[in-house]
Amino acid sequence: MTLTDLERFTVRRSSTEQSSESVLPSVSPPAGHFINGSFVAGSSTRLIDVVDPTTEQVITSVQAGTASDVDDAVEAAVAAQKSWGATTPKERSEVLTLIANTIEANREAFEIIESANTGKPRTVAEDDVSSTIDTFRFMAGASRTLTSMAGGDYATGHTSVILREPVGVVGVITPWNYPLLMAAWKIAPILAAGNSIVLKPSEQTPLSTLKLAELVAGRIPDGILNIVTGQGRTVGQRLAEHPDVALIALTGSVVSGQAVAETAGRSVKRVHLELGGKAPVVVFPDADLRAAAAGVRNAGFWNAGQDCGAACRVLVHESVAEEFTEHLVREVGTLVVGAPDAGDDVEIGPMISRPHFERVKESLAEAKAAGLQVAIGGSALDGPGFYIEPTVISNVPAGAHIATHEIFGPVVTVESFSSTEEAVTRANESPYGLSASVWTRDSSLSLSVPKRLDFGTVWVNSHLVLACEVPWGGFKGSGYGRDLSLYALDDYSRTKHVMINHGA
Repeated sequence: MTLTDLERFTVRRSSTEQSSESVLPSVSPPAGHFINGSFVAGSSTRLIDVVDPTTEQVITSVQAGTASDVDDAVEAAVAAQKSWGATTPKERSEVLTLIANTIEANREAFEIIESANTGKPRTVAEDDVSSTIDTFRFMAGASRTLTSMAGGDYATGHTSVILREPVGVVGVITPWNYPLLMAAWKIAPILAAGNSIVLKPSEQTPLSTLKLAELVAGRIPDGILNIVTGQGRTVGQRLAEHPDVALIALTGSVVSGQAVAETAGRSVKRVHLELGGKAPVVVFPDADLRAAAAGVRNAGFWNAGQDCGAACRVLVHESVAEEFTEHLVREVGTLVVGAPDAGDDVEIGPMISRPHFERVKESLAEAKAAGLQVAIGGSALDGPGFYIEPTVISNVPAGAHIATHEIFGPVVTVESFSSTEEAVTRANESPYGLSASVWTRDSSLSLSVPKRLDFGTVWVNSHLVLACEVPWGGFKGSGYGRDLSLYALDDYSRTKHVMINHGA
């Protein structure tokens, strides 16, 4: 199949009356930082514009936070954590349930804000909000199951007790691709473990996190959740270096993670990092090729490929590579690109910003200059808006830059392998280790290959399927620590040994 067999992609746009921007003012959060239970003006008058990536228009502005603003928020968090950390799991569970119910009651407002701020299709925004609610509900229950090892006598005349404690104040830095959901992945387990929070949302997508603060203000204890908007080099830097922040948790790029870890290391601060990914999709010759192609269509282009777990690097056996690529190109050709309110069938929105748009374009230009074959897509779409065509690049040679480095856009590469050993070796060559998938009908391969893949999550005959009950996190350049599941609660708590002398 060639590109001439398919219609070229176009951007389906909203009418002015339907635009998310026309209804955003009615649901927008207040201006300012959220500190100690209320919105306050920052110490600087400088503002950061928030841009709708579908129109390139400024929709609002937020405060550019300073180190002084962070200090104020940390002071509030330190004071609040003393009493919050002394609450029972039941009391913390009730607060998390209240947050979940509040989001549920305001789901439409959150969906509007998320779509307007990020350009997400409504179906993606709806899924984000549903997943956010589920995250808080899960952690509300999980927090009540957390136990420590039973006490015992391990030294003569002494009884040992193991305590699980909050770590204290946690600094959080969230990304732009899933603003509300990634905030929930941090807020829920951190509060469940008895900590307080100072959170910096991405300066590009802060609105849904601020909306959450507005809606829970006065309903949860003051100071346990604080939000300071601003740039990473100022707000994020101060969080990472602040002496009263016990742990810094970041979801973002590898470069951001390296900077935070370096700064935090100076004070021997604990670090929780969920960084980039370049998920290999290993397709064996016995696999259901149509199902695998459909899986890559859905998991490779979800959220316009702006997902660290996206199914973006296909490794397919050479005997079926051509057939699989034909199925994939046909599947990708059915994707609809457009604005959030341009129809319920829109699946692909824009890149988040002009700089990111340019980076994705540059990656595509480099691939073309290297002589790689663009099977479908491969270009930017006419503006306004930061739209890239859904793209498949086929016959990619081993080691090609576009197949080993994160693009974070609607781009999937296809390369072939000749043996299982080669497939495993090539998949593991990536500097990332977040997620991967294996597609096969062979029960032996479905058990043995995932064990050999150096990734935190490996799916078999599916991709990008998540659940709150199971951990999410990576190896190698994808960071360390786990979001979701009871493992997240382990990450945000500490253990203490108390030994009691019987004769004292």
